[in-house]
Amino acid sequence: MKLCKVDDLKGGEILSKDIITSDLRILLSEGTVLNSDYVGKMKKIGITEVYIEEDDKIPTEEVVILKSETEGFFKDRVKNILEKHTYSRNEELMELSQTADYIITNILEEDEVVEKIYDIKERSSDIYEHSISICSLATLTALKLKLPKEKVHDIGVGCLLHDLGLRYLTIEYADQDISTLSKMELSEYMKHPVYGYSALKNENWISNASKNIILYHHERIDGTGYPLRAKEIPFETQIVNICDTFDEMICGIGCKRIKVYEAVEYLKTYRSIKFNSEIVDAFLEFTAVYPAGSQVLLSDNSVGKVIRQNKEFPDRPVVQIIKDKDGKAVSREMTVDLIKVNNVFIEKVLA
Repeated sequence: MKLCKVDDLKGGEILSKDIITSDLRILLSEGTVLNSDYVGKMKKIGITEVYIEEDDKIPTEEVVILKSETEGFFKDRVKNILEKHTYSRNEELMELSQTADYIITNILEEDEVVEKIYDIKERSSDIYEHSISICSLATLTALKLKLPKEKVHDIGVGCLLHDLGLRYLTIEYADQDISTLSKMELSEYMKHPVYGYSALKNENWISNASKNIILYHHERIDGTGYPLRAKEIPFETQIVNICDTFDEMICGIGCKRIKVYEAVEYLKTYRSIKFNSEIVDAFLEFTAVYPAGSQVLLSDNSVGKVIRQNKEFPDRPVVQIIKDKDGKAVSREMTVDLIKVNNVFIEKVLA
């Protein structure tokens, strides 16, 4: 499946994920063939992006951290809890501690969970899906770093609550680059970690480690983060910082959305500058630079589709050629395994 802007739909596309309204009703089901009426309705209620099936029929071996239906279940659960929450009424938030454990258990049930390379794709900027995603990413990173069970739990809880403070903002920040906010609005936006922390600082059911994740999740080890410009950041929080930064980039939360390989390059660039190098390395070990389904231009000028990853080589996947070096469509199946063909490289992602 691929993410597509509603404005770019021409009709005839097939939905690959349900479209769910803000009150959790299914507007259009997976498998629906889109027509002009459906597209018009989506535009009318403010839906800007949808997931549709790929045009070609080349099968891919996609490896995901959480299955789509499982991720949807956890997203709905987190959304229901957070949307009922009002400042200083924290009883319902305790349920998120259990939800974090469910997510961690679900991940641990997978065979060879820390040995796989995962296809993490660009997504829409859904704040609840974002919380589930960084909970999954941070859990995997913590497991890769062999952190003890209780610290993994604290990280999971902190991830699900890290953006709680956004609920207390009175400014419009959704679906826009925060650099476009006015000076006053940006100042207010940058306070959301403090608001979230203040709401929970006196609660006994949440650990200090989880509270610190909420407060410090936008800080950087070189002091360029916010709201405190802190340099001394707890290790567990540094894990979340990296996962949060990566996921915001590929979703377009507070910034313009970019490709996975560009987000990977950003982490590599600021490794040991803004981000802990040990954590960045652990994160990149399981993150596919070119997720399955990506259409890529190769260095020999041919075009292919990534069909599966190579274990231990997140930047050298197996690619099925779609067009040869002369731009002609390839009728027979032809694949290139980039760990076996050392003189061919991926130049850029086309789609």
